[in-house]
This record gives sequence, C-alpha cells and structure tokens, in this order.
Amino acid sequence: MIEVTEKAASELKTLLEQEEKPELALRIFVAGVACSGVQYGLAFDDEVKEDDVTMESNGIKLIMNKDIETSFSEGSIDFVEDENGKGFLIRNPTAGGCGTCGGGCH
Repeated sequence: MIEVTEKAASELKTLLEQEEKPELALRIFVAGVACSGVQYGLAFDDEVKEDDVTMESNGIKLIMNKDIETSFSEGSIDFVEDENGKGFLIRNPTAGGCGTCGGGCH
C-alpha cells in the first residue's frame, strides 16, 4: 500500500480546499523513465478508468493504473520543505538506485 504522510495529506487537503473540489483524488502516473528508474508524477483527477485501482491513505483518495501498482506498491508520498524550496516527494523503495546505467545521478 502507498502511504501518504500526514504532512503531505495536510498539504493536499489544503490544495483541495483552495480549489473547492474536495471530491478529487490524487492520480499517480508515470512521468518518464531515466537511468535511475521510473519517474512518477501527481495530479488531481475525478475520473476512475476501467484499468485503474483506487486506495486511500490519511484521508487522501489515490488513483493509479493497475500496471503502476505492481511496481509502486510499497511507496510513499511526502511533503518536504527546506532551503531549496518545498514540494511533494515520491519515494519508491522498489525502484532501481542511482547510477544503474553507469552514469551516476546528476
């Protein structure tokens, strides 16, 4: 199961309130592939497609394609804030690490 941390859930609920659309779910999707593995993206969505799976964590509804669920079933979504800025961080412990192509991370 994918965990949405309490901090991320709080930020997401604030965004949903600002949009005045509390019924929206958070869609997890493949945003690209790099040598360090699959890169995931997030977007609000109100449509559940035939090949989607749904779940909930910390009061946030999640939607993703069933193909993603098999490779991202143990992940987490967090909200981080530091000297470089703030944003959502997607962690997938089953993804390959940096440098799997031999080039390292940049």
